[in-house]
Amino acid sequence: MTAQVPATEPSSPGTEIAKADRPNIAILQGFIGSLLILFGSFGVGWLSLASANLRSNPLIIWMRFDQPIGAVAAVLMLATGGMLLVRSWLRLGQRMKGSWGPESRPVVLRAVIAWSAPMCLALPLFSRDVFAYIAQGLVMVSGLNPYKDGYSQISNYLQLGADDLWAQSPTPYGPVFLWIEELVVRITGGQPEFSILLFRLIALLGVALCVYYVPKLAELHGINPNRALWLTAANPLFLVNFIAAVHNDALMIGLALAGLYLAATNRALVGILLVTLSIGIKPITIIFLPFIGLLWAGKNASWRRKFAYWFMTAGISLGLLWIMGLINGFGFGWVGALSTPGSVWIWYAPVGFAGMLVATLGNALGLPGWTLADIVHTIGRVASVGIVLWQMFVGQHSRMIRRLALAFAAIVMLAPMIQSWYVVWLIPLFAVTGLRDDWQAKTLYLFVSFFMVYAISDQLDIWPYFEFSLSAARQIAAVIALGFALYLIFLDPKTKVLFRKKLTVPAPGELRTH
Repeated sequence: MTAQVPATEPSSPGTEIAKADRPNIAILQGFIGSLLILFGSFGVGWLSLASANLRSNPLIIWMRFDQPIGAVAAVLMLATGGMLLVRSWLRLGQRMKGSWGPESRPVVLRAVIAWSAPMCLALPLFSRDVFAYIAQGLVMVSGLNPYKDGYSQISNYLQLGADDLWAQSPTPYGPVFLWIEELVVRITGGQPEFSILLFRLIALLGVALCVYYVPKLAELHGINPNRALWLTAANPLFLVNFIAAVHNDALMIGLALAGLYLAATNRALVGILLVTLSIGIKPITIIFLPFIGLLWAGKNASWRRKFAYWFMTAGISLGLLWIMGLINGFGFGWVGALSTPGSVWIWYAPVGFAGMLVATLGNALGLPGWTLADIVHTIGRVASVGIVLWQMFVGQHSRMIRRLALAFAAIVMLAPMIQSWYVVWLIPLFAVTGLRDDWQAKTLYLFVSFFMVYAISDQLDIWPYFEFSLSAARQIAAVIALGFALYLIFLDPKTKVLFRKKLTVPAPGELRTH
């Protein structure tokens, strides 16, 4: 793949750059924030009814079941810690003072390790999907079909801690992750604490793949690899979703990035294998395949050659998935299961918001409002497919990964439902192809701030017999997190410039520090 050298980032090796301004201060502050997240999780993180050992721990008893003051303290720690981590990430980038040379790699890695370590011990936060993983593993061990049988088929499934909203829904995960779920449950016997630790180790493997391949992909584009690593792996949204929340998306995107790099460096067959494994985690990364086919076809390939390599790429990947389906006996059952969350929408997704407005107006006029909203959602999906096709057929070969990033962003941003971890899928792809220190970086900072505020105030596990209600807990968390975010944007003398000041960019043609 031809290196792309856009004028998008600060610092170049041919200029004088200042040394980093005591970055360990930002790392320490972020570590404190992560510790607060850890202790906050003891009071409001997700805890299974089957976790007898944890539920009998004196500290957890005080924070969760004894007095409401413990839960209030947990909310305060979680909200403060999460937003302190956002500030530390922003300040770490500032403290580098444009010095993103080789000496900055250990600094960023120290930050990633220091900020990740406490989260590895936290109770699951911001999502209880990991309990669904355990439940689906029990479905597999029981010999049931997870694409037909929800985990409501498992006796006492409510004690596992999984959300009963999806208890009767087929799993949207691919065959690879089903095997992982089954393996974890067979090792642990479905015991929640040990199962969560194993799933977190699997998530950490995905994080490690991102840490390894993000700099390599950045270098292919002439983008500073250390700044790309800071934007991606030290990003608090990345850390809380992949480690604290234990999402399987960590392994999914890690495998996809590894496969993308190998395909871009003339090892397309191995790249297709890794991306296929990623699809076997969550099928959304099937979007990588047409772009890997184009990388395989090579620069200046004719349309006949491009279509041939598209066909071969799809044939190899789908063939491998077909073999997996034969082995587990479920075939392509995951294809039908993909429609499970299809009708879900959320207010902050542009298409979801538009659908809500149309539904409200339609109902007011006596029309079938939500039927009209479904049409709006469908238009968004069709538009995203159109953008994907445009990126497949139009664009320079040297911008192939950027084209993939734009196509993937269309799929995410034009859906009626956007979760914070969906945004995390996109960050590495844009970071390795260049994020300018103008509206592009500001947009990322705002996205991170918004989704951290939303996550902190959204899913909290509050003991239902307290006078301190879940609604009150969410309101307190929202006020603290939103207040902290507004402080960072408008008042903090150090960070407010990131959201206001127009930063300078290097002259065209300047290669970034390697």
